[in-house]
Amino acid sequence: MEQYFISSEKRFLFRYSALVLFIGILSGCNVSLIPETEQAQNRYAVTVEKDHLGDSYTEIKYLDQGWKAEDSLWFYNITQGSNLMPYDFFLVLEKPGESQLFRSDENMNFYRYLPQKASSGNPDALPVGWVKDSYKGKEYVGLTCAACHTGQINYNGVGIRIDGGPATADMENIMIDLAKALKHTREDAEAKQRFVKNVLAKGNYKSEADVLTDLSKYEQRIYSYTYINASPTSYGYARLDAFGRIYNRVLEHIINEKELRELLHDRKVRFDKELTKAQIEEISQLDKTVTEKEIDEILSKVDKVITGEQRDHLMEQLKKHLTPLQIALLNDAVFNRPDAPVSYPFLWDIAQHDYVQWNGIADNAGLGPIGRNAGEVIGVFGTLDWREEKGVSLTSLLFQGSGTTRVKFDSSIDVQNLHRIESHLKKLNSPVWPQEILGKIDMERAANGEVLFHEYCAACHAAIDRTDPNRRVIANMTRVSDVKTDPTMAENSFAYQGYSGILRNQYVRLEVGNLLLDKRAPVAALLTQATKNVVATPADPDKWFFQYWADWADNLIRAYIENEIKSSIKNGNYDPDTTVNPLASLNAYKGRPLNGIWATAPYLHNGSVPSLYDLLLPKKREGDPDDGEYRPDQFEVGSREFDPVKVGLKSSGYKSFTFDTSFPANSNAGHEYASGKTAQPNGVTLRPLSKEEKLDLLEYLKTL
Repeated sequence: MEQYFISSEKRFLFRYSALVLFIGILSGCNVSLIPETEQAQNRYAVTVEKDHLGDSYTEIKYLDQGWKAEDSLWFYNITQGSNLMPYDFFLVLEKPGESQLFRSDENMNFYRYLPQKASSGNPDALPVGWVKDSYKGKEYVGLTCAACHTGQINYNGVGIRIDGGPATADMENIMIDLAKALKHTREDAEAKQRFVKNVLAKGNYKSEADVLTDLSKYEQRIYSYTYINASPTSYGYARLDAFGRIYNRVLEHIINEKELRELLHDRKVRFDKELTKAQIEEISQLDKTVTEKEIDEILSKVDKVITGEQRDHLMEQLKKHLTPLQIALLNDAVFNRPDAPVSYPFLWDIAQHDYVQWNGIADNAGLGPIGRNAGEVIGVFGTLDWREEKGVSLTSLLFQGSGTTRVKFDSSIDVQNLHRIESHLKKLNSPVWPQEILGKIDMERAANGEVLFHEYCAACHAAIDRTDPNRRVIANMTRVSDVKTDPTMAENSFAYQGYSGILRNQYVRLEVGNLLLDKRAPVAALLTQATKNVVATPADPDKWFFQYWADWADNLIRAYIENEIKSSIKNGNYDPDTTVNPLASLNAYKGRPLNGIWATAPYLHNGSVPSLYDLLLPKKREGDPDDGEYRPDQFEVGSREFDPVKVGLKSSGYKSFTFDTSFPANSNAGHEYASGKTAQPNGVTLRPLSKEEKLDLLEYLKTL
């Protein structure tokens, strides 16, 4: 299935080639060079004596992953268009009731973001993956890929930094606590006074009134984000339902006034409460640049959309007129619950994959990586100035079809840097077990384990040369009913529906044909169409007109030409897409090569197994003997301290977030091949391995 980008990409590129050459001559500039970054030992990493979970490391080590120091630092500090809040706000915001800065090393480490020292590329010493971004003349703090895809494990006082590894970050709670900190700052007189004084001292705000206006605005924005994305299953450390949250941001920004009006008049949402015309006008919060006469004219047209910024405040605006119960009902009507948290995927070999993400939802061919990364920026607070207007454009003709209106997909998403990031990842290799730190590998055991690996694991997890520049990674898909792991993430990806709004009546190319977007449509298709249009829209309005068109076209063509991954059919045992069920293949999970797997705990897609040793054990079921050895049904998450025996992170002996596998989406069942519980792809269930054999297999996994 052609997820995440453009079915007509070849035609599009040919049509634009001449335009690119012309604009390139006018602009006289090519900006695709990777910027230089400083050489620095240990990449300016900050050590920690002892934190709230007892973790301690006084030394940082980097392993040979194909990146030099400047490569790591560039990845940490390159912006992608994420605009969480004004930059100066983040620099001076205090923790509620304390003088300690929210962005202090101690507090950011509490949420498991990696502290950094100041450097020329990071002068304010933000943690890894937190950066300054500029959009339309304003500065914001935002997140990069590195915030979620840079890992660290600690052993005997040494912190081993893993570039491209899964983060231990708790994004769910840092957003909740940011909203609380902004609220406290607004309500507490002394905190507010300090905040305003410190923000004004930065020189980007002219008055106290301007500061307080934005303080209220971003408090509402982040609160609204946390409310919309509330999940019945807490994520805790090291997990995030990224797709669920990306889906909701798309739905929030494509709903139009017609759909909103219908929902507001739905008795199931409003019960017996009538909304007056004046209240609906206030809720709609139309663009302030239009006159009163124009407002009256616009309100008579049901297809007028709410502007992008106002969509960020949709639920907060409605709070003025609806009861909490009605707000909850409307929230359920518009959005889907992001209730399937998964581990942050590791990034080595990602540029060499045919399909990526846990269930292979993203085709990595052609311009697919740019669309995939654009979707990621949508999820981490890219500014989405999407709106419907009269008229047509080249982009609308190519991707939206003919008609008298077009949807403009202006945004802060930096397509140029997304291309650079994807190219940068081609050089990233998986980490090799550092025997000088974690202890020597028993090669005799590993040799025995290699035999078992080929019998039990190799059918889904192929071996590759981790440093071969020409390597290819074929995702081996296994239907959920066969692998028997928690189905929630896969099911949500294809089952979630939403209002198509401004995308209605557009066509989305799927593997089995074009899908015409009805009033409600699969959110996977809506996301595909949205990212396609975002990438097809030149960004960066701060640049000279010809320059940003030249940069945009240059990067798209380069991204297409330089991507050696071509479209191909999926491999493995899965249900194929059909015209009746065009997203059927998404109900599967991916097996990939296991090079570097030792550095990626916890395990399974939802992080429900703390170590590789535990993964080789069965789940305890009703009727199983109590004296058997099973996967833990509860364990602690948050520590970065490494267990080289079980090959995983410390999961007991401290109090943190308790992972409870009895909660929805947290099942630790499935993938029980070594325990004789799950059949191989050929249908054969192999005998259970003995404990000694499991230890042999575990030793071999360390060598990958």
